[in-house]
Amino acid sequence: LNLSPRELRAFRRVKFLGCGSAYYVGQIGAQMIEDLARIPADAEPASEFRYRNPIIEPDTLYVVVSQSGETADTAFAVLEIKRKGGTVIGAVNVVGSTIAREVDGGIYLHAGPEIAVASTKALTNMAMAFGMLALHLGRLHDLSYADGERISNALKAIPEQIQAILDSEPAIAAIAQRVAKAENAFFIGRVRQYPVAREGAQKLKEISYVHAEAYPTSELKHGPLALIDPAMLTVAVVPDDELASRNIAAVEQVRARGGEVVAITHEAVEFGTIAIERIVVPKTEPELDPILLIIPTQLLAYHAALVLGHDVDKPRNLAKSVTVE
Repeated sequence: LNLSPRELRAFRRVKFLGCGSAYYVGQIGAQMIEDLARIPADAEPASEFRYRNPIIEPDTLYVVVSQSGETADTAFAVLEIKRKGGTVIGAVNVVGSTIAREVDGGIYLHAGPEIAVASTKALTNMAMAFGMLALHLGRLHDLSYADGERISNALKAIPEQIQAILDSEPAIAAIAQRVAKAENAFFIGRVRQYPVAREGAQKLKEISYVHAEAYPTSELKHGPLALIDPAMLTVAVVPDDELASRNIAAVEQVRARGGEVVAITHEAVEFGTIAIERIVVPKTEPELDPILLIIPTQLLAYHAALVLGHDVDKPRNLAKSVTVE
């Protein structure tokens, strides 16, 4: 990071900046930092950042996120921060890229080449990097040794758990047959899982061209519930956590209105007699659950796109590296 422990302790806020999926994983990183380091953190689209004449605070650590390291909107955000005297670090995959050269320090993702336009493994590595950043900041503040060890051990176990999800791909592909028939879809998740829902909706519309929107689960009753009918698919992210009962209640509301539901969930979550499709994901620590819950959303989009006969690597109207505004 090119920042000493003393310098890192001086930061009172962390802001993530990214575009598209990088923005959503920034939201996951912000929540991890608030959970583990107890520092206020948030995420913002880099494409909007410099146009609002942002106030750059000396005690805020800015984290820019880009798979290619060449994303124009994110690179311009870096210049805006540096012009106003801020400290900015990067999380990028391509060594020696524009953003990697401009930032004060940062983290290389080491995801290897990612050929498809839609980011998958780079996104997973971004989330892992932010888990380690949150752990590092937490240890500089008030994170206990036991909690640090708990998160560290959980991070080490994630590759094996990802493999378990990939091993269940045939079951996910079967559910994707139904997803491909939908004309519209909602993705819903609460708190840590809202960015998971956003990434799921992004991937579905990005490579399968099925219209999809993401909402916080708690927002359903504040408007979107009016659109629920038998033709509307809802993908609900329902982890085994303190909010499971509230999430199940939301699924019941969708089913009561005739909506079809696919739940991305953990083995211990019981839906009773609610008729839904379940995709079961291995359980990790609550702070890291989004890393695993996000992968089935990408596989659903992938297999739905294959069913519809689309090129999953080169979706229409999009470029791998967005180097223009």
